[in-house]
Amino acid sequence: MRPRDPTLLGDPGSGGLRSVAGGALPATALPDTGLAGTGARSAPPPAGPAASLFVPGHNCCTVARAHRAGMVVDGEEYFRAFARAAERATRSITILAWDFNSNTCLHFDDEPPVPGMPERLGDFLNWLVQRRRGLQVHILDWDYPMVFGTDREFPPLYGLGGWEPHRRVHLAYDDTHPLGASHHQKIVVIDDALAFIGGFDLTVRRWDTCAHRADDPRRDCAGKPYPPFHDMMLAVDGEAARALAGVVRTRWEAALGHPLPPPPRHAELAADGSPWPPGLEVAFSDIDIAISRTLPERAGQPAVREVEQLYLDMVAAARRCIYVENQYFTAGGIGEALAARLEEEDGPEIIVVVRLFSHGWLEEHTMHVLRARLVERLRAADHHGRFHIYYPHVDGLSERTCIDLHAKLMIVDDEILRIGSANLCNRSMGMDSECDAALEARGDTRVASAIATYRNRLLAEHLDCAPDAVEAALRRHGSLAAAIAALAGRSRTLKPLEDQPDWPQAVLDFARVGDPGKPVSLERLIEEFSPESLIASSPEYAAEGSPGGQATGLLPGMPRPRRMHPVRRLAARIAALAVVLVALTAVWQYTPLAQWVNAERVTQWAREFADRPWAPILILLAYTPACVLMFPRPLITLAAVVAFGPMLGFVYSLSGILLAAFFTYVAGMAMPQETVHNLAGRKLRHIAETLRRRGVIAITALRLVPIAPFAVEGVVAAAIGIRLLPFMLGTLFGMLPGTLATTVFGDQLQSALRDPSRVNYGLIAAAVAGVALITLAVRRWLVSEHRTHAHGNPGQQPR
Repeated sequence: MRPRDPTLLGDPGSGGLRSVAGGALPATALPDTGLAGTGARSAPPPAGPAASLFVPGHNCCTVARAHRAGMVVDGEEYFRAFARAAERATRSITILAWDFNSNTCLHFDDEPPVPGMPERLGDFLNWLVQRRRGLQVHILDWDYPMVFGTDREFPPLYGLGGWEPHRRVHLAYDDTHPLGASHHQKIVVIDDALAFIGGFDLTVRRWDTCAHRADDPRRDCAGKPYPPFHDMMLAVDGEAARALAGVVRTRWEAALGHPLPPPPRHAELAADGSPWPPGLEVAFSDIDIAISRTLPERAGQPAVREVEQLYLDMVAAARRCIYVENQYFTAGGIGEALAARLEEEDGPEIIVVVRLFSHGWLEEHTMHVLRARLVERLRAADHHGRFHIYYPHVDGLSERTCIDLHAKLMIVDDEILRIGSANLCNRSMGMDSECDAALEARGDTRVASAIATYRNRLLAEHLDCAPDAVEAALRRHGSLAAAIAALAGRSRTLKPLEDQPDWPQAVLDFARVGDPGKPVSLERLIEEFSPESLIASSPEYAAEGSPGGQATGLLPGMPRPRRMHPVRRLAARIAALAVVLVALTAVWQYTPLAQWVNAERVTQWAREFADRPWAPILILLAYTPACVLMFPRPLITLAAVVAFGPMLGFVYSLSGILLAAFFTYVAGMAMPQETVHNLAGRKLRHIAETLRRRGVIAITALRLVPIAPFAVEGVVAAAIGIRLLPFMLGTLFGMLPGTLATTVFGDQLQSALRDPSRVNYGLIAAAVAGVALITLAVRRWLVSEHRTHAHGNPGQQPR
């Protein structure tokens, strides 16, 4: 093992010097190696038995020494270890979570892990700080969308959860993630001296024993049983624990704008004073731990993709076997790397363990579909019979229920072991925040033996046998797949994952939306509708060739953007619309909507809603948050028309849109210029030019053919000094055709719900044609206006 300064993280020569005491870690960007997503093998590590795969700044942010490291498997072990470690805390407990629930039951034994402790997590934390005056508890939870509300606890600040944190128990929520992303790191740090990292959150529906009994009555949440649950954590102390504390502190400060209190300043604790929990076996001693992260790109900070790079490097380094347990299996880049190894004549055996079913219909039609496609790809590449994928099974579970395998584990050749929060899915590679920890043997036979022992323990749990039986089967048959086949067949076992349905391309396109590889910024969303895009798509664009690209809005030396012929662009959008329609049809056919939504119920709901005295006010107010969140406004209009009829529905809808426009205008007046600039982005610089030149006409045009989100246009108009009356008139004229067309659709939808024969298809066609003609005319005017303005300033750079 190479010596390491226990007071420093990073390389002083690279600008990565960080103090462990301060806890700050560099947000190092992933070097462009050309490996990500290609399946190509990494450059081999330097020759020699002591060479390390871990390279800070490449596939990890730091490598730190742990005096002790231990493996924790399943909820019973983890909750017991956490409770015993937390009870020994003297200064601080920090929890980084995707989910936190104060109602989590920590034990079901007659004798609790800590004498006298409450069984509920929230009460336990309050109990701890009441017993130790200097103890502070900090919890940072993901500020989740309310779509997850049924699975989560309402924050105590709402007054609905029932739990009141002690004044020294600080619960905060992190909402700094990009649109559609989540904070997925799961770390617990005790006194900056012990840390747990892995896939477990301290929340409900996680507790289970390693036996995973089908009928264990203790697996109960709010009176409802839940299926067996399998996951794992890695416990580390020493420098590695302080490095993980740095990850927690960095995220806390980024989320809340102020740092956590400094870590305790004391020398290494004696063995009897350490927070290392009694009963937790030490599997590794004096070993280096690599910490890898995924952090999405944010303002002023590049993306961090260390998690993905370490996966690619581990796959490339494998010689004999890759063993994987993971909740998801959809990551395209990792899949291509695995496929490349399968195509080699002397490549490694690849064993993957996943769960059989997905959680709910949404995952079933996104992650499940993408997994089927990746498995199909790997089987096609498996020319030598080395790829095997299984799921854990136990007899006695109800139909459509399986062991909920939630682990995020990879073991390579009994040489490298990693555990963390990152799933093998695209979003964990670049969309969500993640953190994994890994260790390696580097020629140390004791470490290699401990890694093999842990893998055998996991297989023994799945196969309902002793770890010694797994070891004996491996020696006898020579491969993991053969050993699994020899030991399978008990009431709890591993079963091969069978071939999945051949999903149509439209379903695959819909599924990819649920597993994006990187965030989509506001600029990316509106780029296609910017004036530059309108110019690029026009037939006249190709004829323009002025030097320097000034007529096209390009700076000198910039390459021309790729152009799509208008017919192709129209075909692409029609195809996209078809995909959406197919997806909606699939949602209606394969989800519970088909069972509880029908014409009678929709009509009844609409009537009941319209009878409420506050219903019109709700419709009027609904448009404002919808515009800010980019929720489809036509859906609100459709609801208003079905509920109130075409006349009142149209009036309420248009009034609500105007009210939303007024609020965005007022917000723009109050915002600093710098904030408006950051919100609009450089792609929207022509909004100000168009608005200043044409007033009401320009606002009408921008509402008809938006080049930015509704709220952004209002904010920019106010910020550049457009008067309120022209702004509101332009909004009224611009939104009138679309609202009228949606009203027609809503009226015909109401007719279809009552009697499909009453649908007036001619009226629908006329509404569509009218809006299309107006939109094309205004679009052509915008192109002409932009070109005229560009030619009218030949000696100037585009503003």
